[in-house]
Amino acid sequence: MDRIGVLTSGADAPGMNAAIRSVVRSGIYEGVEMVGIKYGFKGLFNDNLEIMDASSVGSIIQRGGTILQAYTCDEIHTDAGQEKAIKNLQKQGIDSLVVIGGKEALAVAAALQKKNFPCMGVPATIDNDIPGVTEAVGFDTGLNTIIDYIDRIRDTASSHEKSSIIEVMGKDTGNLALWSGLAGGAENILVPEKKEDLETIVNQIKEGPSRDKRYSIIIVAEGSGVSGIDLNKKLKEEAGIESRVTVLGHTQRGGAPTARDRVLASRLGAHAVELLLAEKSGRVVGLENHTPVSYAFDDIFSKTAQIDEGMYELSGRLSI
Repeated sequence: MDRIGVLTSGADAPGMNAAIRSVVRSGIYEGVEMVGIKYGFKGLFNDNLEIMDASSVGSIIQRGGTILQAYTCDEIHTDAGQEKAIKNLQKQGIDSLVVIGGKEALAVAAALQKKNFPCMGVPATIDNDIPGVTEAVGFDTGLNTIIDYIDRIRDTASSHEKSSIIEVMGKDTGNLALWSGLAGGAENILVPEKKEDLETIVNQIKEGPSRDKRYSIIIVAEGSGVSGIDLNKKLKEEAGIESRVTVLGHTQRGGAPTARDRVLASRLGAHAVELLLAEKSGRVVGLENHTPVSYAFDDIFSKTAQIDEGMYELSGRLSI
C-alpha cells in the first residue's frame, strides 16, 4: 500500500476526528502517503482530495464533528456510481480506502470491496447499531450527553412533581434509549425492538402517587412507534397527567468526544491501517475484551443489530 484514502460519511459522530487523526498518523508512521477525501463519497466524484501530513490532524482529537465533513451521496449507492468512484480513486493513485461512519457508509465500503477495491470500515455512529460490533465510535459521548440532560430535567421534574418525556435518537435500534434510561433511572423506556403497550405505561404512571412516585422520567427512542408529543397527549387525555416533552435532536451528536471515544477511535483507526498494510481488507474493526479485532463485511451485514435483553429486563425491575 503506497497511498491510502480516508473519508467520513453519513451522520457525524463525536470521535470521528480522533479516528481520522489515528488513521492518518498510523499511515504516515509506516511510510504511507495519506489522502483525505472531503465531503464523504461525494468528494470522490469532485476530486475533493488533499494530501494529509501529521500537522493536518493536529489539535483535532478533542473536537466533535469531522474535519473532512460527512455528506451523504445517492450516486455512490448505484453500481455506476461505485465504478466511477473506483476509477477516480485509481486515477489519484489511491490503492485502498478507510471509511469512517455508520451502517450506510460501511455498506458502501463493502460494495467497493466486492468490486475488488480494498476497503476497511471504522464504525462511528451514536446509535451504536452496527450488527456484531460491541461499541461504535460516538456512542459513549452521545450517551453521556443524554445523561446530562436527564439529570438536569430530573431536577426540575422533581421540583414541580411533573413527569418528563425525553425523546432521543434511535430510528431502528434503541441502544441510546435503553442505556440512557437505565443509567438515568427512567421509569419507562420505549425502544423500536419492543412494542410497549401504552395503556400499561399510562396505568403505571397513574398509580405512581400510590407508591409515593410523584413524577416519572420516560425515555422514548424516535423509532419506537410513538413520539414524545403523542405520548404526552395520551397521558393528558387518558390519565389527566401533565408532562413535559424534551426532544434532544441533534444536540446528541455534538460536543467534544469523551475520553472513552477518543481512545476507541484511536485504537480502531490504527488497527484499520495495520490490517490494510497486512493486505487484509474487506473488514470492520472493533474491540472485544479490550483487544482490537475485525469482522468481515459479509458477517456484519448478515446480522441484525439487537439490544441487550438482560439490560431491558433489568430496567423494568429497577423502575418499580
